[in-house]
Amino acid sequence: MQPAGPPTGATIRNRTVRQASLALGVGAAAALYLWHTDPHRPGQALIPCPFRMMTGILCPGCGGTRMAYDLMHGDVVTAFHDNAVLLTLGVPAVAYVAVRWLVAGLRGRPYRLKLNARGNAVVFSIAAVWMVARNLVG
Repeated sequence: MQPAGPPTGATIRNRTVRQASLALGVGAAAALYLWHTDPHRPGQALIPCPFRMMTGILCPGCGGTRMAYDLMHGDVVTAFHDNAVLLTLGVPAVAYVAVRWLVAGLRGRPYRLKLNARGNAVVFSIAAVWMVARNLVG
């Protein structure tokens, strides 16, 4: 049996559409659930942060669920208060990467996110500084 060659443009396009449809469906279901579940109130059935459960310290992503809830309800100021760095840097970065991946995939080209050592250091440094700052300030 011959090894399969590189995927064709049509294969990449079909895979991209399937993956994007699955992500959209899962995201829509999660958003619908979150819309009716206020994470600001205690006792809600939401997944807790494992890092915070183990250490008692807010991780760089803590507040992301509350931020998403607030954004869906149009409260940008409270969303910023919940996680300022995730809102101002994380959301645009994820949107940029998702659009690049979708456009490349629909054009039949693969897209792989490549962060070099400097990019990894920048992301890690921002996350570390944010984690320390938000835990010191309270």
